[in-house]
Amino acid sequence: MPSAIYNNGGGHFCSNLSGLGSQYWPEVIEVLRSVVPVYNKVNRVISLGKDEEYRKHAIKERVMPGNLVLDAGSGFGNMSRVALAEAGGNARVVMYDPLPEMLANTRSFFAGAHQQLSLSSGIFEHMPFKDNTFDAVLCGYSLRDAIDLKKAIAEMHRVLVPGGRLIIVDLGKPDGTFKRWMVATYLKHFLGIFAYIAAGKPGLKFTTLYGTFLRWPKNSELEAMLAEKFSKVVFDKGMLEGAIMVAAYK
Repeated sequence: MPSAIYNNGGGHFCSNLSGLGSQYWPEVIEVLRSVVPVYNKVNRVISLGKDEEYRKHAIKERVMPGNLVLDAGSGFGNMSRVALAEAGGNARVVMYDPLPEMLANTRSFFAGAHQQLSLSSGIFEHMPFKDNTFDAVLCGYSLRDAIDLKKAIAEMHRVLVPGGRLIIVDLGKPDGTFKRWMVATYLKHFLGIFAYIAAGKPGLKFTTLYGTFLRWPKNSELEAMLAEKFSKVVFDKGMLEGAIMVAAYK
């Protein structure tokens, strides 16, 4: 990828508009590092097989041929793979993740598409890219892991070109008390069972998702945060509003 794109330089069901914070974030990152070998398998099971459907729904007609795309919190590159397919293979993707261990797996995951990919490691809050660079920024099950959520959103807005799209697929936190309780109950009591069945003892690490859910804003709060920076926000929900597919337009 051309160097010209780079800059030179728990608790209760309460919402938290500031992200994981500098103390909890390292714990979450260490959990993610420890589950690299089973990440994809467990993610498919705990999303009840809906993860791929939601990625396709969010990306459809929002990544076009010729686009330059940033996959923020890319992991192995599941969002990148769907984006490349949507663009008919005619797109360039920067996969950006805080964990080099995740990025190290991408070469085997993307057979035949290496020339379209570039890898970069870092955090959401300090992206090493120039203003107005990307046509689309993708966040697949990653934005909730931001250290500072507002700063992360501001950085994603900064690196997008005018008219660019921030595309988010993630957990949803329903506004309604009953639905929020249902989603929280699944994450706290049942997710670990499914993860253990899928991957054995390493799968139990995924119970950390409940902690990130507690610190995640409610759906209406997240929509309002995005609307502060973006001109248009399209907010779709699934699974009792416990899953969200969002497109925010600069």
